[in-house]
Amino acid sequence: MTTAEYNECVDRHADGVYRFVLKNMRDEDKARDIVQDSFEKMWLKVDEIDGNKARSYLFTTAYHTMIDAIRRARFSVEMDERVHREHAYRDDYSGLKEILDEAVARLPDIQRSVVLLRDYEGYSYQEIGEITGLNESQVKVYIYRARTALKNYIGSLDAVI
Repeated sequence: MTTAEYNECVDRHADGVYRFVLKNMRDEDKARDIVQDSFEKMWLKVDEIDGNKARSYLFTTAYHTMIDAIRRARFSVEMDERVHREHAYRDDYSGLKEILDEAVARLPDIQRSVVLLRDYEGYSYQEIGEITGLNESQVKVYIYRARTALKNYIGSLDAVI
């Protein structure tokens, strides 16, 4: 990969990688750090990377960097227990996007990652498998489980809208 191809990759994919990491981390500063680390790792191996596979390499690197950050955070800070609400509908309705974001946030890390890669970023099952290190059938199972959990959490679309 040339320097020009690297710069083009930064211009084309920085926003997408940031959105993906931000949806998972829910912390803008941490998301920026992870994206920066991912581009740095890519720069260090710029001579070894094929320009045609730069996007996949970048998302894979960002995914693994994000997982490492999540693991480090779990060891350093004890996680708060999440309070599950009994019903998806609330009187203080704040919008479908907020409810969907909250539902996605409640998914286990791997399910959240694969469903975001598939439904938000548009990756194929095979590409998601390459990024996450899962085989294609595992990716499909995790996406199915995530979508089922989202459906159960949100409930009927009529109740939300």
